[in-house]
Amino acid sequence: MKTFEPYLFRKQFPLLQNICSPRHDKDDQHHAIVYFDNAATTQKPRTVIDSQQDFYCQYNANVHRASHQLSSKATLAFENARTLVQGFIGARSIKEVIWTKGATESINIVVQSLARNTLMPGDEIVLCTSEHHANIVPWQIVAEQTGAVIKILPLTKQGYIDSTKLDNVITDKTKFVACAHISNVLGRINPIEKVIAKAKAVGAITLIDGAQAVAHLSIDVQALDCDFYVFSAHKMYGPTGIGVLYGKKELLDTMPPYQGGGEMIKTVSFTQGTRFNSLPFKFEAGTPNIAGVIAFGESINFLAPLLADISKSYQEYEQQLLDYCYHALAKIAQVKFIVEGKPDIGVIAFTLTGHHNHDVATSLDTYGIAVRSGHHCAMPLMAHLNIDGCLRVSLAAYNTKVEIDYLIECLNKFLLNACLEQEQPDENGSGKRASSNEMVDILTLFAKTKGWDSRHREIMLLGKKLPRMEKSLRDDETLISGCESLAWLKVAQDSQGYYSFKADSDAKIIRGLLVIVLSALNHKTAQQIHKVNINEYFEKMGLIQHLSPSRGNGLLAIVDKIKLLAQ
Repeated sequence: MKTFEPYLFRKQFPLLQNICSPRHDKDDQHHAIVYFDNAATTQKPRTVIDSQQDFYCQYNANVHRASHQLSSKATLAFENARTLVQGFIGARSIKEVIWTKGATESINIVVQSLARNTLMPGDEIVLCTSEHHANIVPWQIVAEQTGAVIKILPLTKQGYIDSTKLDNVITDKTKFVACAHISNVLGRINPIEKVIAKAKAVGAITLIDGAQAVAHLSIDVQALDCDFYVFSAHKMYGPTGIGVLYGKKELLDTMPPYQGGGEMIKTVSFTQGTRFNSLPFKFEAGTPNIAGVIAFGESINFLAPLLADISKSYQEYEQQLLDYCYHALAKIAQVKFIVEGKPDIGVIAFTLTGHHNHDVATSLDTYGIAVRSGHHCAMPLMAHLNIDGCLRVSLAAYNTKVEIDYLIECLNKFLLNACLEQEQPDENGSGKRASSNEMVDILTLFAKTKGWDSRHREIMLLGKKLPRMEKSLRDDETLISGCESLAWLKVAQDSQGYYSFKADSDAKIIRGLLVIVLSALNHKTAQQIHKVNINEYFEKMGLIQHLSPSRGNGLLAIVDKIKLLAQ
């Protein structure tokens, strides 16, 4: 595509063609599937998918070293992709473009190959409150290794780096400044030009995390004058497992290799040691992700003309979607945006008053809507905002206003159903919660359900039946580590050696899952508890495929704690 047409743009994505029509589940539920998790990863156009397949089918060979034709063709395509990246971000030389597994590895290379070798005790590293964990944890590690100190740039009420505080935080002690071009939670375009200028004024080195920016903005690293710029292909319609570290040549030349192995060497000798290869190969040890690099190049061919289009029709359409979605959400009384004002790109973070974000997200999933819930790898930001997590709707240019209307409709359905549930008495009519002993046979119950919609409803109903733990018992001692939602577990053992457990969570979906877990493990001896195969149990109920990695890990953490207590 040379110019942007929303309908034609969407047609380029095979997965969206598969799911844009109503879905038919075994329980005869019909609904569309809508993908609103683009800040996590974007879908892939046919040209990108085909380019990766073509490599494996037509000219699969290792690059650079071999003298046969297949290798020459592969090398040509591989290095052509590097040239495409150079032009895409405005780098001076292909030697400044390093292939990595993604933005995370790119940051780690800078941290371990440069920062670790230059920082001294008392030196300062400046980060921002809203950084992704990938741009926090590596710096924390190197601070511990070197004795450096981390300082934090504050945010405005609108979620931007507060440029009026730069002089207070970035000082003569600052050696590195690392911040996101755009926050993956707040969707704000940070004033990185001012941050970079201030860092340069004190002689500090700058690293910009561009993972959320590259699909939405034209990037010119020379104009920005940053020292390093990192990003991943999979957030700009490219493949997973491949990314870029851009660095100024004069800095990259001073940095020792991050890893040792093939390709990054000139000569190796047991007696005379090893001489390293020149840039960019010095940082590319081992056989690279050749297919990923070639497909990455194709994603640039796909995206670059749209970002360069002087009519800005691609970016204007993204803004239209953002405006439409933001204002539609704002009309729902229970929606509370986590910072003031509309974001700059289609990344909208909010909570629903009175409802846990995981409950909302799992409910939307039953309607076929994919959104993100949780802390979004930004736990310091959540702590700063005094929230446990939030919902995130992230848009791409293949999304439509019809999909946004459907999202709003389903959010209103969720709120209506939640209201009706609160008004209904418990099944026993007494107004009291049913005890664990009164729970129905879980396996029998789920044997009657078909499809995720029905199972989700049953889980939520079970969550209503779980007796709530007294607030005094919900403390650090009973808190279950490993759950993204807050969850608590208390154990008691009778004289005959049988264990009984009380459990609770701040999310209804987790409370329902707790009922299922406790129905399998409660009122058993330690030996009986340890014999239970919980994965097999969930599989029999048809739930295992519906448990996300975070929720699945959380349940395993609950089971592990039960087994630990039942010794």
